[in-house]
Amino acid sequence: MAEFNETELAFLRGARLLGRLATVGADGMPHVAPVGWGLDAQGRFIEIGGRNFAATKKFRDVTKTGVAAIVIDEVLPPFRPRGVEIRGRAEALTGPDARIRIHPTRIHSWGLAPQ
Repeated sequence: MAEFNETELAFLRGARLLGRLATVGADGMPHVAPVGWGLDAQGRFIEIGGRNFAATKKFRDVTKTGVAAIVIDEVLPPFRPRGVEIRGRAEALTGPDARIRIHPTRIHSWGLAPQ
């Protein structure tokens, strides 16, 4: 399992609310969707949820494959892209608050160093 470094944690704990979740469908095709997300208090994994979440394609995909990736990024002016990509083992957690939990196995970040 990969761990976030302090710079990545600082970025993820900022005000970024939207990410892009990638899953793999039963047909082997990728599926990407914008999602709300959160970082657990200890900074170990990413959680994704939403309204009627257990009925979504992304939830079904993770149930079948157990893998997912998310990109959380932004562009600072004038044009300074920065972000974090997290790939890993994913769990589809059922119940009234259904959600996907991604445990990082690969973390790639860019543009986070101060300039």
